[in-house]
Amino acid sequence: MSFQIFPIAYVRNGVQELGRRNWSSVKSEIVFLPDFTEGLKGLEEYSHVYVIYFLHKQRGYELKVHPKGDENLPLYGVFATRSPTHPNNLGLSLVRLLEVRASSILVQGLDAVDGTPVIDVKPYIGELEGLGEVFHPVFP
Repeated sequence: MSFQIFPIAYVRNGVQELGRRNWSSVKSEIVFLPDFTEGLKGLEEYSHVYVIYFLHKQRGYELKVHPKGDENLPLYGVFATRSPTHPNNLGLSLVRLLEVRASSILVQGLDAVDGTPVIDVKPYIGELEGLGEVFHPVFP
């Protein structure tokens, strides 16, 4: 089996360094390649979007990690964490959509550094999520 994944846009936010930070207030512009700008039509009707991106600066992965990189916390399997060290280096963030422009969108809360290739953007539609009650561990 083979498949092809390619960037449709790139992140612009001035954040150069990898590492832990509070991303909630970071505003990022996602600049779309010209072939994909028509795909933005109607996106302004949503308040939040998922951004799927390639962690292009991440190297290697671990199958067990300490949540938040805190060695005082127990080891978890990488698939039970939001660690960036996953086997395929894909990132996923649910972010606030602030503005839709002709060839870009402005979002808040995207945990990706400047230049990150964006693979896809999808609107958040609450009633489609069908989550009901959600459980997860709480890490200090």
